[in-house]
Amino acid sequence: MAVLYVKKMDGTLEELGRTEVILNCLNPTWIEKINVSYQFEIVQNLVFHVYDVDTKYYNMSVKALKLNEQDFLGEATCVLSEIVTKRNQSLTLNLHGKNGPGGSKNFGTLTVHAEESCLSRMAVEMKLRCSQLGNKDMFSKSDPFLRISRLTESGKYVPICKTDVINNNLNPVWRPLYLSMQQFGSKDNPLLIECFNFNSNGNHVLIGQLHKSVSELEKLHKERSGANLVFPTHRGQEKVLKGQLFVDQFIGKEQFSFLDYISSGFELNFMVAVDFTASNGTPRNQDSLHYIDPSGRLNSYQKAIIEAGEVIQFYDSDRRFPAWGFGGRYGGTLSHCFNLNGTNAYEVEGVQGIMAAYANALHTVTLAGPTLFGPVINTAAQLASQATSNDITKYFVLLIITDGVLTDIEETMDALVRASDLPLSILIVGVGNADFKQMEVLDADDGCRLESSTGRVATRDIVQFVPMREVHSGQISAVQALLEELPDQFLTYNRSRNIKPLHS
Repeated sequence: MAVLYVKKMDGTLEELGRTEVILNCLNPTWIEKINVSYQFEIVQNLVFHVYDVDTKYYNMSVKALKLNEQDFLGEATCVLSEIVTKRNQSLTLNLHGKNGPGGSKNFGTLTVHAEESCLSRMAVEMKLRCSQLGNKDMFSKSDPFLRISRLTESGKYVPICKTDVINNNLNPVWRPLYLSMQQFGSKDNPLLIECFNFNSNGNHVLIGQLHKSVSELEKLHKERSGANLVFPTHRGQEKVLKGQLFVDQFIGKEQFSFLDYISSGFELNFMVAVDFTASNGTPRNQDSLHYIDPSGRLNSYQKAIIEAGEVIQFYDSDRRFPAWGFGGRYGGTLSHCFNLNGTNAYEVEGVQGIMAAYANALHTVTLAGPTLFGPVINTAAQLASQATSNDITKYFVLLIITDGVLTDIEETMDALVRASDLPLSILIVGVGNADFKQMEVLDADDGCRLESSTGRVATRDIVQFVPMREVHSGQISAVQALLEELPDQFLTYNRSRNIKPLHS
């Protein structure tokens, strides 16, 4: 019998499931499947234990078996990403004793095969509109947008998608929305649909809300009926409003998933750019954001590199990562895009290579300024554009770690709008306590796409920003929250170009 565990952050093992017992066999092939929920944004460490079950327990249910009463035959470990990135999603591991690999004893091998459940490929496309919304603006009409959230096991609502903003309109019709099964969980899960009046300062005003599952939204579409919005009052009651929500279009479709692409040979190519502007503080001083603590405690730059790199490295087969610095004097010359490792080669080996190049650069680079993103984004875009013509299986991910306010906001927006046509996502982590309002603009999370100085609108949203100080509900780090969006950005790019997985 095999038992599967996931290793938690604190090092403890949580059992996920057990196979059936196969009698008198040294080459068992188990049939029992064990469900694991795949999370792209974290490293999921799996541990497998294999046991010889004593004859006297053969009639017992496997769940009732006490493992300490069975003979231990060996263990194996791997990361879930290692399995799902393999072409056939199978990985063979060497079993070893409790004390880890080593020693001459052969414990045999364990082959693990993963397959994605069909449900995770299910998605719905909906066209939503509202009528007779309440007006929340003094001198014009409301600028409404919808935000959809799902109920989590902890009882809290987590936003899963937003519509675009329709200006000056009390009867808005929004662009079609895509919701995947990963986002809504099941067709009967309650969703909270909130309609807000958009304000550029971020303080959006609630116009009304309602609770509907995907099944109920489908029913509204079939019956061609509307559902009234309600407004929560202080006494926990709800005031029914005149405004209604309609579902003009509802299409269920099966589509290729992120893992369909990854297991067929598509890759995420990781790149890093580090801010060396003077506002970070002199690296020798303990209050500097670049201070390297001799005790081994990581600074925010190191944390962001490790947390993003350790997740993405599994999706990059050669694990050679372009790494740049910007805003520093390098060899006496001010540069806004220099190779972090101090050589003519911009690539370093592995996440540890980035960490070593960063630590080394702090001794050789003089912090300067101003903070310009344009040159680094253009360099990354050039790499992505070369790949577009040669190799459709590469998608690029640039992590920019910065402490500051941009001086080239217009050039940066122009560079981002140009890059929005490329297989590229840009993750920005803000470290320190600066005012990051500009970054929120680049993130374009308000539903309005970025516009360049010539009036060209971005093809898609490729930027995600998160301040390092923001930790989501204590469970998930800021960088993990940032990575959550990546599979969707990757899929949006490939679907918009009708790029299919290899051998699909």
